[in-house]
Amino acid sequence: MTTAPQTPTILYVTNPMCAWCYGFTPVMRRLRALWHGRLNIKILIGDMQAYATEPLLASEKERLAVSWHRVQQRVNLPFDYRFFLKRYFVYHTEPVCRALLVVKLLRPVLTLEVLRALHSAFFADGLDLTNPDNIYQVVKLFGISENLFFALYESDEIMEQLEEEFKLAERIGATSFPSVYLETQRGPELLVKGFCDLDFLEDKLLQHLQFSRVSGY
Repeated sequence: MTTAPQTPTILYVTNPMCAWCYGFTPVMRRLRALWHGRLNIKILIGDMQAYATEPLLASEKERLAVSWHRVQQRVNLPFDYRFFLKRYFVYHTEPVCRALLVVKLLRPVLTLEVLRALHSAFFADGLDLTNPDNIYQVVKLFGISENLFFALYESDEIMEQLEEEFKLAERIGATSFPSVYLETQRGPELLVKGFCDLDFLEDKLLQHLQFSRVSGY
């Protein structure tokens, strides 16, 4: 019988411009704190509007506004609704996804904290995260030099790796964000899809870990 890994790893599939992820990242941070030393958390970046080219339509803004209100009611986080006064805004997430991938490579242990900061910058502070210079204003707070950041950010290699990241998220079935998977010897197994509270997430995690111990996976 195979022994279950001593330190389980979960994949948090997310996007820096996803409103429900903005609400869920604090849950993941609390989970990490409560399970300190007993759980690894890896960020997996999902493709959400990555390569959009057309400005948001009025109907799309309305749907977004409804979603933001629902998140705010659920988690009581601040939102800057002046966003919806912007004209001709193209909601494309590739620039900030690429930046988060750079952070994963340079400061892997800080990735969740940088994600939290990017969420807050966009949703609470109204910072345009389609602009690489704005993105770096957030990233630099975590000790990453400008030259190093942009050297990687603008490289062909990082763009190729981002495509691989998107494909991996799609391959494991992460079609909505946030989603959380447990890494097992059989591959990633879904714990939760969509927003949930900490208690529910912990229950799912414990159930899967118990099953892994009993079954030898």
